[in-house]
Amino acid sequence: MNRKIKVLIVDDSALVRRILSECLEGEPDIEVVGTATDPYVARDMILKLSPDVLTLDIEMPRMDGLTFLRKLMRYKPMPVLVISSLAQASCEVALRALEEGAAEALGKPAGPYSVGDLKKTLADKIRSAAAAKVRPRVIGAQPASTPTGALANRSEPKTLHLRDSAVVAIGASTGGTEAIRKVLEELPANFPGTVVAQHIPAGFSKAFSDRLNQICRMEVKEAQDGDELRTGRVLVAPGNFHMLLRRAGAGYKVVVKDGPRVCYQRPSVDVLFGSVAEEAAANAVGVILTGMGGDGAMGLARIRQCGAPTIAQDEESCVVFGMPREAIRLGAAQQVLPLQRIASAMLHLVGA
Repeated sequence: MNRKIKVLIVDDSALVRRILSECLEGEPDIEVVGTATDPYVARDMILKLSPDVLTLDIEMPRMDGLTFLRKLMRYKPMPVLVISSLAQASCEVALRALEEGAAEALGKPAGPYSVGDLKKTLADKIRSAAAAKVRPRVIGAQPASTPTGALANRSEPKTLHLRDSAVVAIGASTGGTEAIRKVLEELPANFPGTVVAQHIPAGFSKAFSDRLNQICRMEVKEAQDGDELRTGRVLVAPGNFHMLLRRAGAGYKVVVKDGPRVCYQRPSVDVLFGSVAEEAAANAVGVILTGMGGDGAMGLARIRQCGAPTIAQDEESCVVFGMPREAIRLGAAQQVLPLQRIASAMLHLVGA
């Protein structure tokens, strides 16, 4: 943008409104144009102030944040950053908000999140949201997370002959929770072991994994240090931790650890992809999806240099084209595909 990003803060807590405002003070490209105590006040302020980004609390009086978001995406779509507590139920609702069109989600400054942590990430989340493509919700569309019967199909006999030695690595950021869901729900129960690094706050990754596990044929879980990666399993890097792939005899396991942020991120896609290139080499498949910044581009290049196939999501289907763009610029992407074709391409690449 050639001007400051105008932000409207919507939260019923005066303390949270003050903290969020103070966290954005001094950012040269961001301006808080107002604060609202609930969605009804926010509605009038949106019309008056025309903000570029809305920060939205989930739990508010008179109208909850999710209901307001649905109305907003139907009548006046705009980039929304959901600010949620880290309680499990709140995390689950925040993920529903991402399904309903919110661009980003962030934890409130409580529990494991300090004000200092929030200050480091809030401005970047605002910038990511401002860059996101906002697509109006289709009236009458079914919720993205409606169970599809995948759980009942997990015990189906294998009908595809897939290469068990393959390891698939997926990385994403802004818009990635929905992109990852759309890819994974198309894969069969016997798809090769898959590792995922999604830029997501601590606390949200467990709810994200659990939600995917309800709708995918594969088992999906938030990774724990030492977890085995095997056929039919997806391991998601926990928020605020790096995840690496390591050899374990004839198979693989993951290492989950703390460490400095890489490309300003933890978990970092580059960290995961680099370990996949080192451990799986030509047996890997690398996939980079929608996201802000350049995390993952160098790692995807390393995977391709090992002789492994790589895929980047195309610009048209991305919420934010930053991460795929950087990968393409480096020559790291062997194929550039729309989101709806990525799952079938992955199936082809790991076929026997």
